[in-house]
Amino acid sequence: MKNRNIINMKAISYLGGLCMKEREKNTADKLKIGDKARVLRLDVSNKEIKRHLLDMGITRGVEIYIKKKAPMGDPIDISLRDYELCISKKELSSIVVEVIK
Repeated sequence: MKNRNIINMKAISYLGGLCMKEREKNTADKLKIGDKARVLRLDVSNKEIKRHLLDMGITRGVEIYIKKKAPMGDPIDISLRDYELCISKKELSSIVVEVIK
């Protein structure tokens, strides 16, 4: 009986941790014009797309600045590493960031 309670408590705390992480998850596509953010990680399962983003300079720790958006909201111009980059909203949705004030 004791072991079962320990296992249940671990499962509850594990699920609670997942819920907290999901609530705190902020992706670059949700940023507004003028927002500044730091890249935390790339949430991409496709290796080719991840390599493409890394080649464009989007790596952990890089600060990005949302410069402007197209009239329909896609693509979005961002500034990073002293250059500007026009990137689709779909690709931005795979970039997990923390907003910088």
